[in-house]
Amino acid sequence: MRNRSILPLLLAVLVVLAIVAFGGAGLLGRQTEGPTPETASSRTPTPGGAATSPAAKQSPPQRGANPSSLPEIRESALPVEGRRVLGLIRAGGPFQYSQDQQVFGNFERVLPVRNRGYYREYTVPTPGEPDRGARRIVAGDGGEKYYTSDHYATFKYIAEGS
Repeated sequence: MRNRSILPLLLAVLVVLAIVAFGGAGLLGRQTEGPTPETASSRTPTPGGAATSPAAKQSPPQRGANPSSLPEIRESALPVEGRRVLGLIRAGGPFQYSQDQQVFGNFERVLPVRNRGYYREYTVPTPGEPDRGARRIVAGDGGEKYYTSDHYATFKYIAEGS
């Protein structure tokens, strides 16, 4: 009899673990993983047939249209550390912090809404800060990049090449 009373509990635990393991996509009102038409078309094929993300490795910056309603900041107006990080993003690294190149969830919904995994974040070091500080660059799979100096409260679209 005891085994029958434990079975529903075990099933409930397994369901909770599955939800946590898969990020509760869809169940908790969060964005789901996987390409959408706009992210799938933004990936460029390589000679081996694999798709690469333009945000991960991008050749010379090209000034594109601002895909958001956010204000712009010229690349030349970024702090020197931000320009350095932008160069590292274009080169594919190496990055100073283990958290760099991790998925940015956009939970604040300040950036245009995209599927989870579309955005990656990078630390812009702040001189004199004992930790990572508040400055970040967030790069989208479409090649667009945004700068925040206040830990995601506000963002500016980076007008690259200017």
